[in-house]
Amino acid sequence: MSDMRIGVGCLSIGSKERQYLLDVLDSNRLSYGPYSRKFEALFGAQHSCQYAIFCNSGTSALRVAVASLKETDGWEDGDEVIVPAITFVSTANVLLMQGLKPVFVDPDPRTYNIDPSKIEEAISERTRCIVPVHLFGQPCEMDPIMGIAAGRKVRVIEDSCETMFVRYRGRPVGSFGDVSCFSTYVAHLLVTGVGGLACTSDAELAVILRSLINHGRDGIYLSIDDDKEANGEELFQIVARRFRFVRLGYSFRATEMEAALGLAQLERLEEIIRKRQQNAAFLTEHLSRFSEELQLPYCPPHSEHAYMMYPVVLRDRKGSKTDLVNFLEDQGIETRDMLPLINQPVYVQMFGEMSERYPVADWINRCGFYIGCHQELREEELQYIVDAFSRFFQSKARA
Repeated sequence: MSDMRIGVGCLSIGSKERQYLLDVLDSNRLSYGPYSRKFEALFGAQHSCQYAIFCNSGTSALRVAVASLKETDGWEDGDEVIVPAITFVSTANVLLMQGLKPVFVDPDPRTYNIDPSKIEEAISERTRCIVPVHLFGQPCEMDPIMGIAAGRKVRVIEDSCETMFVRYRGRPVGSFGDVSCFSTYVAHLLVTGVGGLACTSDAELAVILRSLINHGRDGIYLSIDDDKEANGEELFQIVARRFRFVRLGYSFRATEMEAALGLAQLERLEEIIRKRQQNAAFLTEHLSRFSEELQLPYCPPHSEHAYMMYPVVLRDRKGSKTDLVNFLEDQGIETRDMLPLINQPVYVQMFGEMSERYPVADWINRCGFYIGCHQELREEELQYIVDAFSRFFQSKARA
């Protein structure tokens, strides 16, 4: 065991975060207010979306995104939604909770995002939506996905919980779909403790999304500020309707405290992303000597990569990551599985054994994991990671 401890994520509370948090406390205002509004406006602008709705998690953002489209488009229980066979469980869970059927598609073997060439064969007459998931900090191949969606007249929800502030062919993630969803949970690119955003440029969807987050409340009164400037008949309308609920909704609200943290981190987002990219470049340069054993991250030239994490997959498709993962953990280097989905016990129980149907996902589940490359890593920690890989492969060669 080593005394070194290198986690997959980080939390850095700087002077600006502390200043904004104290400002919130001094304001005696925790419910949706000026910090939330400013955070939403700036975050939405960063992703070319007219509306950004702050909520308590990326999972909640996904859930209201699905619910809003089910409402507007009249989706029925049992309708189908295309999702990748590699993603966090929330992507499929929210569909099942809305009575919809997730239809899995194998990922691309280099980027690990959904493979557009396999989407068409998964579409049926009951397909209503495609959910491309921008995994590990990298955009999906959105041009072919949007082409399929347009041709089939189906909706697109971007699950961008792991990817922010990067572009695909010059356009930011989140700007392609009908709704896009982001997460600011612990160890993500922006960290607010808990938090998420649902973004759209559709005014009608924006009202529904905000209503769903607020118990399904009438859109005339979604904030305690909505009646402050009103008078006369306008005020009377708000008074009559502000405790009216027009749809089944949820309590998915975040507070000014989380928004203050997010706003402070937005102000240094370029530094955060640049440092992650530099750390990933260091790891790739120094781990490339093991290219026969390891598949390192691949980023197409028309895409950017935020490197929320650094994925690694053993090339031997009949092998297992267990020995390498255990060695790294023993050396104090935290690892995580690369978001296995189809082999999760609850999904095997619901859908049966699926590994043979999704060979790329099966390979990633058995051979893939990720390590951290976050902005707080020091060069000596990065070098320690490289040295640990070297020690493992040297010991394996001697065995």
